[in-house]
Amino acid sequence: MVVWERPEPPERPAPAPLSRERIVRAAIGLADADGLDAVSLRKVAAALDVGPMRLYGYIATKEDLLDLMVDAVQGEITPVGDGWREVLRSLADTTRRAAHRHEWLADLLGGRPQLGPNALASGEAVLAAMGDVDLAIVVPAVAAVNAYVIGAVRREITERRAERASGMDQRQWQATRGPYLRRVFATGRFPALAAMVHDGPHLDADETFRAGLEFVLDGIGARIAAR
Repeated sequence: MVVWERPEPPERPAPAPLSRERIVRAAIGLADADGLDAVSLRKVAAALDVGPMRLYGYIATKEDLLDLMVDAVQGEITPVGDGWREVLRSLADTTRRAAHRHEWLADLLGGRPQLGPNALASGEAVLAAMGDVDLAIVVPAVAAVNAYVIGAVRREITERRAERASGMDQRQWQATRGPYLRRVFATGRFPALAAMVHDGPHLDADETFRAGLEFVLDGIGARIAAR
């Protein structure tokens, strides 16, 4: 039986009331503060001031807990809009914002089955908005958007973590690497890369994400038009 169908034990008002929702909220709080390594049933129990054994009536394994955490955050991913393009853009944007609020989500996106009620509601909203599109296009189109978002978000979160670890922001990092790149480009061995660095657009993270997403959506639009 999946965790979403497993009944919770009867409420016990003392010494501390528990519910699956309270357990998941506590786990998300730990993960938001210190990452997934800070999440265990023992640590969640301590945060709730209960014994670890009490949690097992609600959640059997840490894997169940991670599934519940991901689905709880899926409730923040609310694709809306008129037509397939707006809804897919909204799916991408709200997924990205959720991952920036909860960095640990980037470590789990795409690696776990999305079977919880919030994930199913999000999927239903997307598919309903694409109801006039052939399913032969819908399925790979949604997969392509999700793959783009997961890759982009993981890169952004990885860069954010690297900045924190190094103590340098992007401008400082570029300043330290600039002399090396100038020496390398001066050799003439990498003319295309040199032209990109010197003459290419220098987009911030938001602009880069939106530009890449529009490329994906343009490709989907072209495939729909061709059908």
